[in-house]
Amino acid sequence: MNLPLHPLFVHVPIALAVLLPLLSGALLVALVRSWLPRRAWALVATGQLVLVLSSVVAMRTGEADEDRIERVVPEAAIERHEEAAETFVWAAGGVLLLSMLPLMLRQRRFQVLGAAATLAGTLAVAGLGYQVGHAGGEIVYRHAAGDVFGVSQVGVAPARGDHDDDHR
Repeated sequence: MNLPLHPLFVHVPIALAVLLPLLSGALLVALVRSWLPRRAWALVATGQLVLVLSSVVAMRTGEADEDRIERVVPEAAIERHEEAAETFVWAAGGVLLLSMLPLMLRQRRFQVLGAAATLAGTLAVAGLGYQVGHAGGEIVYRHAAGDVFGVSQVGVAPARGDHDDDHR
């Protein structure tokens, strides 16, 4: 069985897209209240960098798997997912640039504005991540793309002995 690589990588950027608004918000509060040094904001910038890099890897592995799923998945569904992914990656890259502002700017007021803009950007990226994931889920669950790789995702009953009822 030749399993696709794309599903192995997509979860990292999606998880980071959910976690980075929380981290950004917490560190923005810490920055405003001077609870932590400004360099603590590097956690947000580093997380955003990992999000961008892992998104590019996920996109590349998706492109590599595309030829195989085109047999069962309508082109429109694939294009929706690809376009959503590209928008996600570009937006994440823009937020990466924003996330560097609090580290580079000298005036505290501008550091806080840069951090607030980053927080807003991470929220937007999280929304875009939802769209990418929804479109990808549609490919897998509605169009059964896993069947191409010998991995059925829908309508599969558990094998005998795989559920708790057998052990009563």
